[in-house]
Amino acid sequence: MPGNMVSKGEVFVIDTDAACREELSNALRQSAYDVICFADGASLLSEAKARIPACVLLEMPPDRSALEVLRRLREENCMAPVLVTSANGNIAMAVDAIKSGAADFIEKPFRTHDIVGRINAAIDESAQPTSRRQRWLPGCEPLTAREGDVLALLAAGLTNKEVARRMHLSARTVEGYRASILKKAGARNVTDLLRRIYGQGSPSQV
Repeated sequence: MPGNMVSKGEVFVIDTDAACREELSNALRQSAYDVICFADGASLLSEAKARIPACVLLEMPPDRSALEVLRRLREENCMAPVLVTSANGNIAMAVDAIKSGAADFIEKPFRTHDIVGRINAAIDESAQPTSRRQRWLPGCEPLTAREGDVLALLAAGLTNKEVARRMHLSARTVEGYRASILKKAGARNVTDLLRRIYGQGSPSQV
């Protein structure tokens, strides 16, 4: 981090690619973050008990062990936003990551400056008051703030890619949120979902 900048907090990073770790670390430090890299999830979990990261960037290996790390972070009340990256991601993996508490799911290869932007957006989102971070569909399980935002944009007619650009998320993450919304609402597809919404009233904020 440049010496004349005030730190915006620590970002924990797990990535098996040494070159990727170095590139991410340099970009994040230039953006006023302190960066701590870990070789494995156990090391990160141990450090998270003593420090409070502003954000966690967690690589998803083929065995999906990162999901357990993510669950453990939440169980131990580490509420920092977690961005999951994967070189072999798919919609099912993105949905599982989001259900486990991930704020974003990003496929590799990625551009470093995009990651920094998404970390900034995730931290800003997590700073919103809790009372503004849940929305409801009538008769359904509450939506998270991100799900509510995705739903509002889908209802406005935006495509997944357009929603992703507007919210500074990956298209895969938006697909994951959409799948979660449909499941909560018991809808077959977005058209069915919107028919239910406009038949019963729009989602409301607390």
